[in-house]
Amino acid sequence: MTPLPVITGLGFITSIGNDRATVLQNLRELRHGFERYVFMDNPDLAVKVLGTIKGFSFPTPSWRDWRWPAQFTVDRELLRGLSPHSVYALCALQQALAEAGLKPDQLGGGETGLFCASAGSPFLLAHFIAHMHATRGERGSPLGVVSSIAGTLNFNLAAHYHISGSVCGFVSACASSSHALGYAMDEIRLGRQQRMLIVGAEDMTTESILPFASLRALSLNPDPDTASRPFDVRRNGFVGTGGAVAIVVEDAALAKQRGARIQAELVGWGQAGDGYSVAVSHPEGAGLTRAMTRTLADAGVAPTAVDYVHAHATSTPAGDRSEALALKAVFTDAGAHPRVSSSKALTGHGLSLAGAMGAAVCTLALDEGFIPGAAHLEEPDPACAGLDLPRTSLAVAPRLVLNNSSGFGGSNVCHLLRRPV
Repeated sequence: MTPLPVITGLGFITSIGNDRATVLQNLRELRHGFERYVFMDNPDLAVKVLGTIKGFSFPTPSWRDWRWPAQFTVDRELLRGLSPHSVYALCALQQALAEAGLKPDQLGGGETGLFCASAGSPFLLAHFIAHMHATRGERGSPLGVVSSIAGTLNFNLAAHYHISGSVCGFVSACASSSHALGYAMDEIRLGRQQRMLIVGAEDMTTESILPFASLRALSLNPDPDTASRPFDVRRNGFVGTGGAVAIVVEDAALAKQRGARIQAELVGWGQAGDGYSVAVSHPEGAGLTRAMTRTLADAGVAPTAVDYVHAHATSTPAGDRSEALALKAVFTDAGAHPRVSSSKALTGHGLSLAGAMGAAVCTLALDEGFIPGAAHLEEPDPACAGLDLPRTSLAVAPRLVLNNSSGFGGSNVCHLLRRPV
């Protein structure tokens, strides 16, 4: 019998909360985590809203100046090799392990693997490179490389937790942590690993977020209450954010054997490329359509069986329209009408961590018996005609939910999650 991957632990460091209870309440009540923000001390910049992470502070590149909430433990020696988003990741993973009933000394022995996703830390990378040039190469931080490049999460977390199973980092932009979760499912289904830890994280810094303004991808709406509004006809870009989400995935047999509470079953995943543009989604949603179709086929599920879709929908004009057309091609045209919403209306777009965050939202929906509403949606784009976009959260317990992710270059990844039988 093929092993069944299940989710037994979640951890959150997000703009809408740094623990499960707070995130759950804000999802139910559609409370966002946005604030007015001045990038680079320049009030003339058009981008003025950010999904802020509360309780953490990284005012300088020096780890000595960093601060985090008192409930989290960050070892001083470990801190020397971390980035801001690695601190987020460590705190999220501590939550996920505690929720799964796992202690750090249970992660060795080769049965547990770690897949991570981030873009690295442009904040630290810029600092270290500038310092190298200023000293003409004569001085540098011994841990500058491992604390700043894209693999910093898997480098630090694998060493800290003594993980000797599969360890890898994934880089496919906003689909990165979705790829990490999908391949983690395969590690378990193929019997290669019994447990996988999935972590997606990003800095919440100017260096990570503001460059998207040059792509005209960020919202220019200065009102935190309406800046992120996926599928709305007046959307004009995404609101950036950082943070981390951690997910513990295990073989169902192992989870049951050790008495862990199963929150969701991972029953299928799929991916497909657009083959269209380096930065813009296929205008008809061709790649995402194929990815959703492959996911349903992998799970042996008909479109009509899906109760809820957590859309990638970041609130960009082109991306949301492309996804709406893909959803209609897969579901509406088949006579299916799942509820559809995107939590990015509340959290902002977390870039590489977006897929893991979406999967965690789907897990909460299954485990807590509700469907998150489409926040801030006033007038749906005409491309959404035929989609069921609830304006408020619904006290409806979904059985099957689909999570969508899309990234630069047309990477599209989907997961199908099921309420435990």
